[in-house]
Amino acid sequence: MATTALNDERLWQNLRLNEERAFSTLFERYYPQLLGYGNSLLSDPEKVKDCVQNVFMDVWRYRHALTDKVVVKTYLLSSLRKRIARLNEREHIFQKTTNLDAVEFSLNFSIEDQLIADEETAAKVQQLNRLINALPTRQKEALYLRYHQGLAVDQIAEILNINHQSVSNLLHRAILCLRKDWVGDLALLFLLLQIS
Repeated sequence: MATTALNDERLWQNLRLNEERAFSTLFERYYPQLLGYGNSLLSDPEKVKDCVQNVFMDVWRYRHALTDKVVVKTYLLSSLRKRIARLNEREHIFQKTTNLDAVEFSLNFSIEDQLIADEETAAKVQQLNRLINALPTRQKEALYLRYHQGLAVDQIAEILNINHQSVSNLLHRAILCLRKDWVGDLALLFLLLQIS
């Protein structure tokens, strides 16, 4: 991951210097991840695609004004979250909300087919999905960003626009709930969270 971060930093600098190849590489690297995150926030895949594309269009359009030191993945996920919040606000004009607290975060962990070839593991994945989807929205989103996107607590705090301790608390409470209701080996629970 350190290599990716280093490459991201170099690509970001090159992007800011008008290098289209750097932009294309970042787009190819993060487009699928942004789609996955966006689809967890919004139930309309076409609108999610539009939002992701608009994030990348803005990155290219405003490349000269971009901050030179960013964690690219965090910046892009945060930008997408804000764009979806604005879209949500426009669509619910009477609600007047600029955050996603009222939006249900939908999360389905998917494990590669070859990893769930046996029925027991498939049943454990289904159990994990049920437990995660029973969690409060913010806890689900924090788990997704931590385990599925591999982000650090500070990066999650930036995306969710909350402080470091609040993210730690969300993750801690979510893990406690999962552990309390998990039937089976706890090591498998954490393995499934990591590879999902």
